[in-house]
Amino acid sequence: MTPDERRLTRLRRLERVRSIAKRQLAAETAEAEAALSQLRTLTERTRGLAEDYAARDDAVDGFVLRQTGRFAAGLCQVARSAGLGATAAQERADRKLAELASAEQRRAAVEDRITLAEGLLARKGVARPVEARRKIGTELE
Repeated sequence: MTPDERRLTRLRRLERVRSIAKRQLAAETAEAEAALSQLRTLTERTRGLAEDYAARDDAVDGFVLRQTGRFAAGLCQVARSAGLGATAAQERADRKLAELASAEQRRAAVEDRITLAEGLLARKGVARPVEARRKIGTELE
């Protein structure tokens, strides 16, 4: 095996590794987006409940009024906490999305290097090893 062929083999191996890393980052990004969506939904629903309880005026005595106020305040605290969690989840999702874009660029760069190496081997007249390049992933990636 010539040095150029060994280089091409290494590049193909590197492309597989980069493709696997990209898939893993895509899964992590999807998880981060799902967590963000859940926290946003929780924040909205809890805030709505807190507003509904705070607006109630059907208390028959002071005790019920105080309990309703405490419950509404507790819901507001949960909504604030979920809002902070949603902010952190948004930052994590953005970071993962940026990492995913970077991983795709690295994978595409290796793919370009493979194309160049194959062209170089073809120009040199070296018989390309008959190795079926299995496509990794789906059309959607």
